[in-house]
Amino acid sequence: MTQDEPIMDGSMEAGRGEKIAGIVEQLRADMQLLPLEDSERALRQRLDDAGIVVSDAEISRIAADVQSGPSAVD
Repeated sequence: MTQDEPIMDGSMEAGRGEKIAGIVEQLRADMQLLPLEDSERALRQRLDDAGIVVSDAEISRIAADVQSGPSAVD
């Protein structure tokens, strides 16, 4: 590797599903403390920031799954 070559950490190689899963894991503990509407808003914002287009129905399903699932801090 030369000095001018970019270092690849895998973040650009992840597929859409892997990216969504990573974002969900980052938000899991915080989202479980929020009302569902706030969780959906936080999830939508993070996905938008990552450039991932997700339908309203998928946002609702993911947020509900996160709130009903185990927390990473349990």
